[in-house]
Amino acid sequence: MRRRLILPLIMVLNACVPVTQGGTASRAVIAESTLPPMKTFGRAQINRPPVANADLVRDFLDLSFQMESGRELPVLTRFEGPITLRVTGAPPPTLTSDLRALLARLRDEAGIPITTTTSASANITIEAVSRADIRRVLPQAACFVAPNVGSLSEYRSARRSPRTNWTLLETRTQLAIFLPKDASPQEARDCLHEELAQALGPLNDLYRLPNSVFNDDNVHTVLTNFDMLILRATYAGELRSGMTRAQVLRRLPAIFARLNPSGQTGPRPRPTPTPQAWRKAIQTALGPGASPSARRAAAADAVSTATRLGWEDNRRAFAHYAMGRVLQGSDPIAARRQYVAADRYYARSPSTKLHRAYVATQLAAYEIVKGDGTRALRLLNPHLDAARASQNAALLATLQLLQAEALSLEGRVDEARRVRLDSLGWARYGFGADWAVRAKQREISALSPGQPPA
Repeated sequence: MRRRLILPLIMVLNACVPVTQGGTASRAVIAESTLPPMKTFGRAQINRPPVANADLVRDFLDLSFQMESGRELPVLTRFEGPITLRVTGAPPPTLTSDLRALLARLRDEAGIPITTTTSASANITIEAVSRADIRRVLPQAACFVAPNVGSLSEYRSARRSPRTNWTLLETRTQLAIFLPKDASPQEARDCLHEELAQALGPLNDLYRLPNSVFNDDNVHTVLTNFDMLILRATYAGELRSGMTRAQVLRRLPAIFARLNPSGQTGPRPRPTPTPQAWRKAIQTALGPGASPSARRAAAADAVSTATRLGWEDNRRAFAHYAMGRVLQGSDPIAARRQYVAADRYYARSPSTKLHRAYVATQLAAYEIVKGDGTRALRLLNPHLDAARASQNAALLATLQLLQAEALSLEGRVDEARRVRLDSLGWARYGFGADWAVRAKQREISALSPGQPPA
């Protein structure tokens, strides 16, 4: 199981404007010559959209008894008894507080008895290594988790042996998570949430899930209430490692009735399965290595498949979003139409507020390019709370930097300066190195048409 770098949702926003000539510094860089201290989040306060228990039963089974590749898992596996975790390597400074917050949530919200240790016999080892080390093993991975090893060198030796084969696992006793030590604080934290969740529970990702980190769209970056429910059910007393799908199915309705009493609603229509061909089309459109023509053909195929299957959920929206991404550099007008379509489908569900925030960054950029600050602010302002609640600093900083440009267009210069300064603290957590923060500043300030420095 690994997290793929195929869907970086923070865009190169100035792909839709002409390249400017000359070396004039942007007003954003002039206004803020020294970056403020990094901002960080406290305990997550995750929104709790309603979820039906019938859906939870189906989603639990599909997440827990199948791999992303489509291979079936014969039995449920989990840790039995208290779980210990240690950190090795060279973790980034922010990882300690992020890990502490996550473990507290896992204990409180998922009921998992997990604690830290310095012992080499820990059940879970988090090893912080370089990006290059990770990609030498798995070229498309930002981070990953593996069973029955305690270090990356140990994984290299055992990677093609039965020892690291998830389908042969009967119970979980030892796992290792490999995180990048040279990533931004947010990327390291995002990897931590996704990989630790998979080390403890489900190994599959499902594109149909709008409110989960168990989704390859990578919209959610910290564990949601849905994820905590799935993990709490995984460690319910009625279940144990080695149970078959049929055995687990018999126990799940009572488990979720206890854990989620408000979800005792009637059955809902089963969603259409997500074809592997659609998944591959999305990965080709947004992943590395494909030519522009191949990306465009793949994105068009994803939209066509979603339309043909009659999807009207987040998968249909995401197909349009992917098409917009592919078209943005070559045909920004057509790309905007795809973003509008994506927003229309995302707007149909209360579980996709965060998704709409990503789309808003794209649509607002078009309005800033046109010089319409009022329209840009109307698009941006409703989504700031969703980005903050989801603890997505990169998204929050991007929304605020766009907001500052829109305020400048409206002549609200002092307000723009305050918003921009606030954004930079979040940008330092979201984008990491000072040069990356400056690059994002320049990218967004370049959208505004010919405004004098603020």
